[in-house]
Amino acid sequence: MPVLETTALGAAEMHAHREDLLDVYRDAYADKIGSPFFTEDRHWERLLAYGQREGFALTMGHLDGVGLVGYALGYPLPEGSRWWGGLLTDVAPELVAEDGHRTFALTYIMVRHAWRRHGFARSLHDRLMQTRPEERATLLVQPQNVAAVTAYRSWGWYKIGDLKPFADAPTYDAMLLDLKQ
Repeated sequence: MPVLETTALGAAEMHAHREDLLDVYRDAYADKIGSPFFTEDRHWERLLAYGQREGFALTMGHLDGVGLVGYALGYPLPEGSRWWGGLLTDVAPELVAEDGHRTFALTYIMVRHAWRRHGFARSLHDRLMQTRPEERATLLVQPQNVAAVTAYRSWGWYKIGDLKPFADAPTYDAMLLDLKQ
């Protein structure tokens, strides 16, 4: 099995890899890219916004002779974050209180279709999370993405509720992972 080489980058380096990142996105989201929420332009806008957040982190995964096969990225939720604003499930207020240091938001983890089921998503996930100082992480996953939900659960993530982040976005499972176990 090929070995995934991972590289950790910050927001400044993200711009230099724009086309490679968008190529992976087009491949990974080929079945959704026609929807207004999932357009390539909208994705890049989100990446630019995330890149402006303090603590932004990007991990890219390359294979020799293939190039970029996937990436994962995120940022710490700031104090008073609107991340939980679209929560459709009643939860205890202390569960969604953010102080700027408590929660890392894993906003994207994706691997090209041809390279899925090789453990590369897990490698990207682990590399991104291994040095996070936050006590926990959060992510959003579409519940019908059974492979992703199953993988996340096997990695220790658990669902706290349903969340719709934007009016034109789908409803996601909001998940948490304890990073200080």
